Amino acid sequence: MDFDWSVIVGALPALLGGAKLTILIAVAGLVGGLVVGSIAGLMRAYGNAIVNAIAFAYIELIRGTPIVVQVMFIYFALPILADIRVNPMTAAITSIVVNAGAYIAEIVRGSFLSVHKGLKEAGLALGLPMWKVLVYIIGPVAFRRMIPPLGNQFIVSLKDTSLFIVIGVGELTRQGQEIMAANFRAVEIWTAVAVLYLLMTGTLTLILRVTEKRMRIL
Repeated sequence: MDFDWSVIVGALPALLGGAKLTILIAVAGLVGGLVVGSIAGLMRAYGNAIVNAIAFAYIELIRGTPIVVQVMFIYFALPILADIRVNPMTAAITSIVVNAGAYIAEIVRGSFLSVHKGLKEAGLALGLPMWKVLVYIIGPVAFRRMIPPLGNQFIVSLKDTSLFIVIGVGELTRQGQEIMAANFRAVEIWTAVAVLYLLMTGTLTLILRVTEKRMRIL
């Protein structure tokens, strides 16, 4: 079977639309995941026994279940339990927030606890409140150490958006499936989908490496 480039050219507008939606879901979900993960990570690192246990339960529950199960629960089960309507986009973004947040929490916890305790003691000795010590003294050092594992999590979450095909979100994989079902040109379509994913993850990797290089700890 000959590889027909015209198939890719014709499908490109729809695939680019799917890629745009993929990026939107990933960015919105990761912004929320950073907020949730930072809070949960600090709860694990500096919270009392009750706060620590709450964060630990959330992290272990999410890390112990697949993201596809989580999005199915949010989309199908949550409306029944809470009597609310959840559209596919909301379910997709929420699942990225919840899932990425659990992994980011452990990254945050490990990064903050890896900073020498002498910095914390020095800040407290200067009379600074604990939150200022975390934000202005420990935080900048910890953030630099977070960049490589955060980059890995960002890439994983970006690729995880392909699983939202199960709830009908029109992201890149879904667009590829629909086009392939119409023209039966699986080789060309899935090659184009793979290349678009590589371009997205490659661009993200490049941005993260530049950021890491600029913020490297000497």
